[in-house]
Amino acid sequence: MKRHLLLAAMAVSLAAPVCARDTELHLPIQDAMNRADAQAKLNDGVKFYFGKQKYGKVDKSFGDDVSNTKTNAFNKSDEEACYWTFLSAMIKLQEKAKKLGADAVVDIESHTKGDPFFCAPGFSCLAGGRRGGVGLRGRFVMVI
Repeated sequence: MKRHLLLAAMAVSLAAPVCARDTELHLPIQDAMNRADAQAKLNDGVKFYFGKQKYGKVDKSFGDDVSNTKTNAFNKSDEEACYWTFLSAMIKLQEKAKKLGADAVVDIESHTKGDPFFCAPGFSCLAGGRRGGVGLRGRFVMVI
């Protein structure tokens, strides 16, 4: 009898909808870029320009792309998970720039669920109990 009650309780809990938390945070880009891990990993000859930041004349353009990254947020604050995920997205942009032969990623904007987030100098992040997510779109160029 106890076994049947246990199995029934498990079936009900598995059938119940899962409500995952998806909190949208807006954090300063400069704080993310000033972190020691960003300083150590984002210094490979590629420059980054966010939003409407001014940059030199474009000599060659290689198109644009989106970097969507997620990270395990277990045992991290929402902010820590977001900064870590932002760095991962930036590293992907840097790697793609190098692969294309670009020396800069310009017009970088943050995306949340496919929608651009226009609040420079900030970026948007979705944080939950298990993971954080950041999406960035940028254009790869050679700057004179």
